[in-house]
Amino acid sequence: MKKKLPTTTTICFWLFFLAANFSLVAQEPPNIIWIMAEDMSTDLACYGMPDVRTPNLDKLASEGARFENCFVTNPICSPSRSSMMVGVHQVKTNTHHHRSNREVPLSAPYRPFTQLLREAGYTTILGNHSVRGKGRKTDVNFKHQKVGPWDGKTQFGLFDKYDEFSADDGPFFAQIQLNVTHRGDWWEEVSQQSPDRHDPASVTLPDYFADHPVIRADWARYLDQIEYMDREVGMIRQELADKGLADNTIILFIGDNGRCNIRGKGYLHDSGLRIPFLMYDPRDTRATVREEVVSATDITATILDLAGAEMPDYLTGQSVLNDKFDRDYVYAARDLWDEILEDSKGVTSGRWKYIRNDKPKIPFDAGHAYLEFYRPAVHIMRSLRETGKLDQDELFFFAPRKPDEELYDLKNDPLELVNLAQDKTYRSKLRRLRKITRRFDRKMRPVDDTYEPTHPTSRDVLVYIKTTHPDIYQRMLQGEEVGFHKALLMYKKSQE
Repeated sequence: MKKKLPTTTTICFWLFFLAANFSLVAQEPPNIIWIMAEDMSTDLACYGMPDVRTPNLDKLASEGARFENCFVTNPICSPSRSSMMVGVHQVKTNTHHHRSNREVPLSAPYRPFTQLLREAGYTTILGNHSVRGKGRKTDVNFKHQKVGPWDGKTQFGLFDKYDEFSADDGPFFAQIQLNVTHRGDWWEEVSQQSPDRHDPASVTLPDYFADHPVIRADWARYLDQIEYMDREVGMIRQELADKGLADNTIILFIGDNGRCNIRGKGYLHDSGLRIPFLMYDPRDTRATVREEVVSATDITATILDLAGAEMPDYLTGQSVLNDKFDRDYVYAARDLWDEILEDSKGVTSGRWKYIRNDKPKIPFDAGHAYLEFYRPAVHIMRSLRETGKLDQDELFFFAPRKPDEELYDLKNDPLELVNLAQDKTYRSKLRRLRKITRRFDRKMRPVDDTYEPTHPTSRDVLVYIKTTHPDIYQRMLQGEEVGFHKALLMYKKSQE
C-alpha cells in the first residue's frame, strides 16, 4: 500500500504547532540571580584593582556587561538596600536612616520589587545553601519579614523561600548576599585559610592610607576576603550548571555599598558610592563595557524589565535595557548611621562629584562606636596624626570638621584628593551642581517624617569595653581587631 501524502491542511497544522511551540520556548522567562557582595567598591581585577585575583567574576565580565559608573544612593547597607528593594530612592520612601522604622509599613503605593516579581509568576528565593552564612541578609528600613506573603498591611514577607533553587521553581529570582567582605570576626580565619594568602608587604595601598604594617596587614586581609567571595560566585555558577539551569539564568553582581574602610562605607566619596555592576545573560555572551551613569535603583528596574513584570510609575530607577535609558546624575545621601546623625547630599555624573555637607561640624572621623571595632587604619592614623606623620592627603579624613562643600574632577582626580569647591576656575561648575542637588532635594522629599531609629548597641558595648576592659581597648588603639561579636557577648553577659 502506498503511503498517503500529508494534505496541505495537515502540513499547515504542524507548521503552526511547531511555530507556536518554538515561540513558547523563545519566550520562556529567564531565571534571575542577583548576587550582592557586601561592602565592595570596584575592587575586582576586571576593574583594574591591583593585587587581587577574581577569575570567576572576571569571566562573568568577559561574557557580559561591565558597568563602569554605577553608584549606590546611600553608602550604608540598610538605606542602600531599601532603595534597591523598592526601586525608589530611599529618601523619597523615608527609609534613609540606617536601622530605622523597622515597625513602620511602606507607605502606599510602594511595594517591594520581589512582590512585583511574584505577581509576574516568579518564585522568589533568599540566600543560598552553599555560601558563607547562607546569604540571607535583607536589612531594609520598613516593616518586613524575610519569607512569607506580602500585602503591606498585615503580611510583610519579601521572599517565598530560602536557599534552594531548582527547575521546579521556574521561573525563579534569587537574591544572594555574600557577606565575607563585610567586616566581621571571621576575617583573620578566612585570611589564614586562603589558598594564596596576600603578603602585606607587597600589597598596593590607596594613596590616602598611611603606609604602616598594621594597615598593610588589614588591607591584605580585605583582599583575601574578596578572593573568597569570588570563589563563592564560582560555586553558584557551578550549581547552575549541575542543575541544567545555566543556559536560562541571568546573573547580576553588585556591591551593596563601598568598601569598609577610610573614605569608603558611610561617606559620599567614590570609594563609598561607586560599586561593581556586572550583568551576564547566557543568551548574549558578548563582552561589553558600558560607560553610562547608573544608579542602584536602575538595577531593580532592569530586573523587573527582564522578568516582564510591572514597572510602576513611582520607580526612580530605569531599566538599562531600554534604548531610551538616560541618566545624567546619581543623587546620593548620607543620613543616620547608628548614633551619628549626619546630613550630606551630593550628585555624581561619573566625571564630576559634588557633595554638600549640611552638618560640617561633625567630622568624617566622628568616633562612631561600631567603627572603633572595625577600622584598624583609623586607630593607627589617629596616632600618626598626633605625631605629625600624616601627609595632606591622609589628613583629610581626620580634619576637625568637614568642608561645607566638595567638588571633584573624577577624570583627573579619581581618588578625590583635590577639593575644587574654593577654586574660582570651577565656580560655574560648582553653582550648576549645587543647583542640581537642590533640585533633587525637592524631588526626593520624604513621603512622611516618621523617625523611629533602633538603638545602636555598639555604643553600649564600646563604653563597656573602655570602662571594664581598658586592656582590650588599648589593643584596639594599636590596630587590633578584637572582635565586635566577642565584645558584644561579654557585654550581654555583664547585663545578666
